[in-house]
Amino acid sequence: MHAFFERLFDPLAPAEIVQPPERIVPFFRYFLKPVRGLLILTLIVAGLASLSELALFVFLGLLVDWVGTTGREQFIEQHGWALAGMALVAIVLRPVLVLLSRGLINLTLVPALTSRVRWRNYRWVVRQSLSFFQNDFAGRIAQKVMQTGPALRESVINVIDGIWFLVTFLIGTIALFAALDWRLLPPVLLWIGAYVVVIVSMVPPVRQKSAALSEANAALSGRVVDSYTNILSVKLFAHAEREDDFARAGLVRYLGAFRMLMRAIFNMTVLLTVLNSLLLLTVTALAIYLWLAGSVTVGAIAATTGLIIRLTQMSGWILRTITSLFENIGTVQNGMETIARPHAVTDAADAPELTVSRGAIRFENVRFHYGKEGGVIEDLSLDIRPGEKVGLVGRSGAGKSTLVNLLMRFYDLEGGRILIDGTDIATVTQAGLRAQIGVVTQDTALLHRSIADNIRYGRPDASFEDIVRAAQLAEAEEFIAGLTDPWGRRGYDVHVGERGVKLSGGQRQRIAIARVILKDAPILILDEATASLDSEAEAAIQGQLATLTRGKTVIAIAHRLSTIAAMDRLIVMDQGRIVETGSHQELLRRGGLYESLWMRQSGGFLAVSG
Repeated sequence: MHAFFERLFDPLAPAEIVQPPERIVPFFRYFLKPVRGLLILTLIVAGLASLSELALFVFLGLLVDWVGTTGREQFIEQHGWALAGMALVAIVLRPVLVLLSRGLINLTLVPALTSRVRWRNYRWVVRQSLSFFQNDFAGRIAQKVMQTGPALRESVINVIDGIWFLVTFLIGTIALFAALDWRLLPPVLLWIGAYVVVIVSMVPPVRQKSAALSEANAALSGRVVDSYTNILSVKLFAHAEREDDFARAGLVRYLGAFRMLMRAIFNMTVLLTVLNSLLLLTVTALAIYLWLAGSVTVGAIAATTGLIIRLTQMSGWILRTITSLFENIGTVQNGMETIARPHAVTDAADAPELTVSRGAIRFENVRFHYGKEGGVIEDLSLDIRPGEKVGLVGRSGAGKSTLVNLLMRFYDLEGGRILIDGTDIATVTQAGLRAQIGVVTQDTALLHRSIADNIRYGRPDASFEDIVRAAQLAEAEEFIAGLTDPWGRRGYDVHVGERGVKLSGGQRQRIAIARVILKDAPILILDEATASLDSEAEAAIQGQLATLTRGKTVIAIAHRLSTIAAMDRLIVMDQGRIVETGSHQELLRRGGLYESLWMRQSGGFLAVSG
């Protein structure tokens, strides 16, 4: 039975990756469209379940009248079939309808909607530009992706379980009261009017308060994750108390937003309690008055009083449900502000994959200012020949890493073009471009997975033998063999911790180099690739890098000029421009900026410009 409901909808079915809508109604429609048939079926079944409960109250009134007007001897004879029919409703029809509606809700819609929203939002967000992640907490972004799924799901369930149930129950109640005596209707209609006023006037602000709470919660999660992610810095500087203050400020904001929301809910609860008390008193008194006047039967009193008690009990639950609906809509709306942003860097329509046959790179009048009026890269042109080994040199902030980021198309240019083998990189897919470029950076972050999985990231279809070979070339085999973790895993199966924190900087660097060796891309970028290694390991790997770079076009960045002095050509950058170019010896003889930097090195590092 479980499997029947679970197979009704596959939330992880293949689907095109598209931007979620940026407005609340289209956002809901986008995620609910594939399950609209199931939603309609669920509404029908839930509505019938609600009416079957109402039928029990009608039967209660009839039963009271039958007991009062029929003798014991004739009771079964006169009402036996009616009793059997109501027994069928009570023990078969209503349980079946309730179980069917709960199956559709709990086994189909609840898990499927949650997973569908999270999956699609995750796939969209993970393809956002680099700047998107650089400008926010990773924990905050993850919180938005994770909380939007349950919030959207609960919004739908609130409508089905709460609003729809109340509407069908109210319609049945009004019809029943009208059939008994129209004079019983005014108190109910007035109560409905007052209830609607409460909802319209007091519930919508809850959405704004819930959105504020959601944002405060996401910000708090971001602060906590930021502290934990950078726990080494916290320990090194002994700043646990400082992090306490940082987290406490987020918690104070969260607590204030939570209290504002709870105040609004409490005020609604007080008002509703007064309305419910007045409804129960008025209808009961009116029913007794009509009975005394001979207008209604004792059964009518029992049925109407029972219905009103049930209605007042439901009203608090329904109000909480409606409040929860607006809270969840507020949470969804808050999440949308992060999730539903368009991608800053996009592929052209029907963009092809990049094919690299030679590896020639051309920067043609490139201009890039990070959206500012000037600075960083200004009208830069550079030709790198196929198979040429080029070193980028310059003070910190000269634009070296930015140039590499533009080649990887982490950002779109503000002017000019970058071509690889004559193809403008803006006209090919980002994935295809990056598949042709291997990168080793100084700040190597590994995935919290096994050593083998991290190396295999360079080529997912690689065999284990390929992985071992790459590790050997990166001088990583020896330390990998000695690794263990608390779960009893050894060697290549050891998990490295978040961002590779369980490994030393040099070990992480060698894993990163092994990953790039395995990728074997025709273009190679080395951004301080050996900066985290000791001299012995660096010397060993330099020999392997010579093998790795053979036949490839290489761009290397290093502050230790000695590590790139043997490159075919050095490009000296200053304030986003190329100011010198030539070999190491040529630049020293020229006596320009490079010679100044070389002379000013202390301990192998460049002085930072003032």
